[in-house]
Amino acid sequence: MMGRNSKTPEIESNRLSPEAYADNFSDLHPMLSAHQASIEAARCYYCYDAPCIKACPTGIDIPSFIQKISTGNRRGSAHKILEENIFGAMCARVCPTEVLCEQACVRTLGENKPVAIGALQRFATDPVLDDGSRLFERGPESGKHVAIVGAGPAGLSCAHRLAMLGHRATVFEAEDKQGGLNEYGIAAYKVVDDIAQREIDYILDIGGIDIRFRQAIASAEALSELGKKYDAVFIGLGLGGAKALGLEGEDLDGVMNAVDYIKDLRQAKDLAALPVGRRIVVIGGGMTAVDIASQTRRLGAEEVTIVYRRGPQEMGASAVERDLAQTGGVRIRYWAKPVRLIASKAHVVAVEFERTRGGRNGSIEGTGEKYEIDADMVFRAIGQQFSAASLDGSSDLIALRGGRIKVDGERRTSVAGIWAGGDCVDGGQDLTVVAVEDGKIAAHSIDRYLHREDESADNGDQVMDGQR
Repeated sequence: MMGRNSKTPEIESNRLSPEAYADNFSDLHPMLSAHQASIEAARCYYCYDAPCIKACPTGIDIPSFIQKISTGNRRGSAHKILEENIFGAMCARVCPTEVLCEQACVRTLGENKPVAIGALQRFATDPVLDDGSRLFERGPESGKHVAIVGAGPAGLSCAHRLAMLGHRATVFEAEDKQGGLNEYGIAAYKVVDDIAQREIDYILDIGGIDIRFRQAIASAEALSELGKKYDAVFIGLGLGGAKALGLEGEDLDGVMNAVDYIKDLRQAKDLAALPVGRRIVVIGGGMTAVDIASQTRRLGAEEVTIVYRRGPQEMGASAVERDLAQTGGVRIRYWAKPVRLIASKAHVVAVEFERTRGGRNGSIEGTGEKYEIDADMVFRAIGQQFSAASLDGSSDLIALRGGRIKVDGERRTSVAGIWAGGDCVDGGQDLTVVAVEDGKIAAHSIDRYLHREDESADNGDQVMDGQR
C-alpha cells in the first residue's frame, strides 16, 4: 500500500466516453419479444392454489395473467396484474422476484429455473402505459375527499384505489416530482426511458387525484389541520433519515450518503457530469449498497468495494443482485466493520476496518485484526430510518412502534381517521410491492370508514326526524 501522505483523492467527471455511459446505463433486462414471452408463458403449470400467488405481497393471480399471455390476450393480462398492483410495470423491474414469486414457483423443483414471472409481467404491463388503454375508471363521485401525505408508491396506490371507489384525493409531496424511491432511489439501469413517471402518468389518468408539490406536512399542527379539512388522511412518508456510521469524521469531504448520490444520479441529465472517485468503498449490505456500488463502477470508478459486517447469508441484497454487482467488477468483502475514517487535508483517503465474527445470540464481535482500504469516496449504505422529526411532534399524536408508525391490519394508526403505509410503518419490508399493497389495503379501509360515517349521519338524521 502506498504511503499515507501520498494518497490523493481522484474524483472527477467525464471518466468514460459517451458510448460507454450509454451502454453501461442501458436497460438491464430488455423486454421479452412476443415469441420469447409465448415460450416462457408455456412453461407455467397454471397450478391450482399456486404458491406464487401466496408469495406475491399484492396477491396477483400470476397463473391467470400468464395464461392470458399464452393465448395472446396481452391487454387482459395487464388488467389482471394492475387490478391488484397498479405499479405493476415498476415492480416487474424492481421487485426481488427471485425471493418472492419466482422462488415459490414449482418449476424450481428439479429444474432450478422458475418461470420468469417478472419478465412476463413487464411484457404485459409496459404497452398499456403508452397506448391509451384505460383499464380502470373512476367510481361514482362520493363527495368525500382524502388527504395523502407523500406521492410515493404507498400514497399513489392509495389515491388510485380511492379514485376507483369514487373518492377524491389530494396528495401533498415535499419533492419536485412524484414517485418516491421509484423516482429517486432505484438504480438508473433498472428503470430506463423515464418509466417511473410514465407509470405515474397512467395512474393519474384515472382522474380525481391532485398532487401539490413542495408541500411537506412536517408538524403535528399541519397533520391535525389535514384531519379537520379532509374526511380522512393517509400517511406514506417513506424513510427520510439515513443511518450514520457513528465514526469521527463522517463530515469529511468524500464521505456521503448513498441515497443522496443515487438521487442525484437519477435526476442527472448528463451522466458524464457526475463526479466519481477512482477508488470507492461502500459500507453496508442491502440493495442500496449494491446499487451505489454497481452504479459508481458503471460511471468509471476503477476499484469498488462493498464491505459488510456479517456473512453473505445475512446480506439484505439478494444473491442475484450480488452476482450482478460482482460480474460488473464490484468486490464484496464480508465480516468486517469500519472503525476509522482516515483523512488527508479534510478529505477521506482510506477506511480502517476490523475483522468480525459471529458471537452469541446472533451478535457479532470484533477480532482485533484490522486492515485499511484506500478510498477517495466512501458511501454510507447501512439503512434508512423513519425520523419522528418528519412529523415534528406528531409522535405524541400518533403512536410509534419499533421507531416507525404503529398500524393495525387495515393500516389504521392510533388516531381515528388517519392511516399509514409503506416504509414508514412498523413491520414494513422496505419494498415497493409491499408499499403498494399497504396503500390498497388502506384505501379499502378508508372507504369502509367513510361509508360508516355516512350511515351514522343518516341514522342521526332519522333520530332527529323522529324527535320532531
